[in-house]
Amino acid sequence: MNTVNTPALGFNLLLRTDSYKASHWLQYPPGAKKVHSYIEARGGMFAGGVFFGLQAYLQEYLTRPITRDDVDEATAIFAAHGEPFNREGWLQIIERHGGRLPVEIRAVAEGTVVPTRNALLTIENTDPDFYWLVSYLETELLRAVWYPTTVATLSAAAKGTILRYLEATSDDPQGQIAFKLHDFGARGVSKHSDINNAA
Repeated sequence: MNTVNTPALGFNLLLRTDSYKASHWLQYPPGAKKVHSYIEARGGMFAGGVFFGLQAYLQEYLTRPITRDDVDEATAIFAAHGEPFNREGWLQIIERHGGRLPVEIRAVAEGTVVPTRNALLTIENTDPDFYWLVSYLETELLRAVWYPTTVATLSAAAKGTILRYLEATSDDPQGQIAFKLHDFGARGVSKHSDINNAA
């Protein structure tokens, strides 16, 4: 089943951020025009990680333009939460860009093994009036890639360990490795799209 452009019911991108980020637009210095952020793996048990998950997220969620209903819902929820909300900014995105987000996201190719402390992806605004959008989206982008990247990295490490033992004990390690890692992927993912895109 193709889920592109049919995000889950109730998905509102404007609500998928840390609550404190709703106020960040008020905290930038006067004259701010360009914001550039990045996501990296800072360290951990492996020297690098297998980057994975961004394409599925972009296709399923960021291809959908934001709507006035999204803005109205976010306005009410952030007001109840006591946070300032950039209603006018979001409405300007709808008016000026048809609800499409004026950002550019660059990333390494999915499946790439990236050493820690290197950028996995970057995001920057493409319209100087929406510099505040970059930090607003950071939480959701991190959530979109962190878990799938972690699963892919752990699976690659397990496969590497299995291959070392196959090389020590098998007459055909390369012929055997493809059928030696059964990760029962459906049990180990956080959402259905991870299964479709990992297959």
